Amino acid sequence: MAVTKPVISFWFEFASTYSYLTAMRIEALAESRGVGLKWRPFLLGPIFAAQGWTTSPFNIYPAKGSYMWRDLERQAELLSLPLAQPDPFPQNGLKAARIAEYLRQGEWCAPFVRAVFHAEFGEGRDISDPELLAAVLIDIGAPAKDVMTAVETQSVKDRLREAVGEAQGLGIFGAPSFVTEDGELFWGNDRLEQALDWAVRHHGD
Repeated sequence: MAVTKPVISFWFEFASTYSYLTAMRIEALAESRGVGLKWRPFLLGPIFAAQGWTTSPFNIYPAKGSYMWRDLERQAELLSLPLAQPDPFPQNGLKAARIAEYLRQGEWCAPFVRAVFHAEFGEGRDISDPELLAAVLIDIGAPAKDVMTAVETQSVKDRLREAVGEAQGLGIFGAPSFVTEDGELFWGNDRLEQALDWAVRHHGD
C-alpha cells in the first residue's frame, strides 16, 4: 500500500499583506514537516461584502491599519523580506488570482504566486497591470501569451468564483487561511506552524 502524506490547503488573497509573508515561507516549512501543499487563490471582496465592508478592515479601522503595517515591518525584517506599501491599498488582485487558479495544479503556480507577492509588497508595484503579470509569467518560464489568453475565458472565471464559494463554505473569513484534510481551519500567518503540526498529528484519523 502506498504511503500518503498529510496535505494542507493554503488559501491566500493577493491583496492580503500577511498572505505575502506566508507565501514566501510556506513551501520550506511544509517540506520540512513532510506535508503536501495545495495553493488556493481566492478573493476576499465578496466575503467582506457579505459583512457590509467595502474595503480592507485595515482601512476601515485606521488604528488597526497602522498597527498592521508596523507589525508587517517587524515580521518582514525577521524573515529578511523586503517591504514596500503599494498604492492604492488594497490592490486589485482579480487577474492575478485568475492566473494563479489557472496554474494552481502545475509547476508554475508557486513561483508565480511568490513573484506577484514580491512585486506587490516587496516593490510596491501595481499587480492589476496585465503587462506586469505577463512579465512575471515570462520570468518564471511560463507560456505567458497562452496563459493571459486562457484566463479571460469564462471557465477560468467560473473556477475562481467557485473557489470563493468553497472558501465561504469552509468558514474562511480572512487570509491567509489553512485547511487540513480533516477540515480544521487555521487563520493567519502566525498559525501556519500550528496548521502543519495538526495536519501531521491527525493524518489518517
